Amino acid sequence: MRPYICFLIMFLASGVLFVTCSSFPPKEVWALTTFKEAIYEDPHLVLSNWNALDADPCGWFGITCNKERQHVIKINISGSSLKGFLAPEMSQVTYLQELTLRKNNLIGTIPKEFGMLKFLKVLDLGMNQLTGPIPTELGNLTSLVKINLQSNGLSGSLPAELGNLRNLSELILNRNKLQGPVPAENNASFVAKIHGTNDSRTSVTGLCGASQLKVVDLSYNFLVGSIPKCLEYLPSSSFQGNCLQEKNAKQRPIRQCGPQPSTSHQAPSLKHHSFKDAAKHQKASKPAWLLALEIATGIMAGSLFLVAILTAFQRCRSRPAIIIPWKKSGSEKEHLMLYVDSELLKDVTKFGRQELEVSCEDFSNIIGSSPDSIVYKGTMRGGPEIAVISLCIKEQHWTGYLELYFQREVADLARLNHENVGKLLGYCRESSPFTRMLVFEYASNGTLYEHLHYGEGSQLSWTRRMRIILGIARGLKYLHAELEPPFTISELSSSSVYLTEDFSPKLVDFESWKMILTRSEKNSGSISNNGPACLLLNSLEKRHLDIQGNIHSFGILLLEIVSGKPPYCKDKGCLIDWARDYLELPEVMSYIVDPELKHFGYDDLKVICEVISLCTHTDSSKRPSMKEISLMLESKIDTSVAIELKSSSLAWAELALSS
Repeated sequence: MRPYICFLIMFLASGVLFVTCSSFPPKEVWALTTFKEAIYEDPHLVLSNWNALDADPCGWFGITCNKERQHVIKINISGSSLKGFLAPEMSQVTYLQELTLRKNNLIGTIPKEFGMLKFLKVLDLGMNQLTGPIPTELGNLTSLVKINLQSNGLSGSLPAELGNLRNLSELILNRNKLQGPVPAENNASFVAKIHGTNDSRTSVTGLCGASQLKVVDLSYNFLVGSIPKCLEYLPSSSFQGNCLQEKNAKQRPIRQCGPQPSTSHQAPSLKHHSFKDAAKHQKASKPAWLLALEIATGIMAGSLFLVAILTAFQRCRSRPAIIIPWKKSGSEKEHLMLYVDSELLKDVTKFGRQELEVSCEDFSNIIGSSPDSIVYKGTMRGGPEIAVISLCIKEQHWTGYLELYFQREVADLARLNHENVGKLLGYCRESSPFTRMLVFEYASNGTLYEHLHYGEGSQLSWTRRMRIILGIARGLKYLHAELEPPFTISELSSSSVYLTEDFSPKLVDFESWKMILTRSEKNSGSISNNGPACLLLNSLEKRHLDIQGNIHSFGILLLEIVSGKPPYCKDKGCLIDWARDYLELPEVMSYIVDPELKHFGYDDLKVICEVISLCTHTDSSKRPSMKEISLMLESKIDTSVAIELKSSSLAWAELALSS
């Protein structure tokens, strides 16, 4: 009997252990999976083992669980170049204590739902590209010890609710676009102090309420007013780079930060309260006729106010907003109102689908296509020739993340303005039929790839190729060194270089949608059996998304231009591997030159080979910048007419015929 009882106890214990181990909350797994779906670029594949079918995420990269493996308590994925959005569903990771996603490329806003993470102690989203205001809901996270949101694009005012965080010891908000005064305390507490009372109902909502603050950095924002007395113990460097009334800290010119707040609005004065008391006393002794007049006036004012409210409500209803799925559910019932940021696109021309349909001859004039997009050629009425890129994606696969990305991408492309960079003329966004299009100026001579590998090689003389190289270098120098933030070409190659009628190069980034559209189809469950493999290949192809990647690609592109050979051949492998033996040996250097070229400049070739070697150096830290490369090419390559005439007897004959 005793062995039977022991066996029963062991069985029950193992059953309890099994239940405990298998009771990981499904909503936490779902929330983490949603976070992954909102990330559309993962170049280092750090989220590759985040498998939605795995009920236990404790072994996923960057995840730490509690000892019982029942809840996720830490998420730490820093410096991984993740690009995407912060999913509001992350608030369902209920017991999360640390969220560290610093030094990535996250865009969009900080979800207000993060204010539900009541056990959160560390929030570190620094060094990303987040925009919008700091949610006031963060003031609900009373367990917070550290907030780091530095080096983003956050705007709006500094929430006074942060003063509710009694345990907060570190607040790092430097290098954003925060405006307004530094909140110190609310008016009620100020009055209580003046009257010498200590009302327990009075709550301090400004930063003075965060009594444990030891490290604060608000530098390089656009804050105005004065530094609160309760924060004067901090070093002046904590406030420099603003428009504060502080002599010891380096400040911006006041005009950069807007109007300064009036000191009379910072706190009510005793004199103001005495006037209020006098007014109350006078009100009791007013005559009846005056009281009746005031009542009539009040009714009229109330009516006008009601009309104003109704008018404002009507205008708000007519504002441009789209109801689109934030994350598609199986029932298609979960929707989120997503506001279209009209400010972001206010300076970008919006075309109607019908207008583009007419310009592109009923969308019959197709000049290019891929699984991700179709390119149409058109002519605007009384305007320039255009290239219209239509994104190939079904409406049911279009999510809120994609819509925000579309807006951000349009705004990013619209700021480019250089003679060697393709100009975005506008965009098209319509819901019926579902349409997302980008409209660029048209380059009539096709791509450089077509001329090098399918066209007549004689059209691209040596001098013309040198001019194309210089134009590409100028364009990349502009994108990397003259824009803030810098811009990179997703997949820099001869296919992303378009040529105008006079063979002037224009860099166009048509490939930035490839990864996100592939990811969208994967998440919808409609991708083919080869989907994961294709996704992996696309992830690896995204190595050119940084500046160093662009520089490496520029070196490969130079080699392709002078040799006339494609960068990769199935039979011979990578072009750069073939050329390494010739690049640094002057006696055989000419072997890499396109055999279709009858003439080439040997001095130019030496410069080109030197630049190729520098750009493709295996140590990316030793590669020069595009500014240095452009200067090297400009100073050593001569593309004047005299050089071309000297090297080409045919050109001399043409000159004689034309004179």
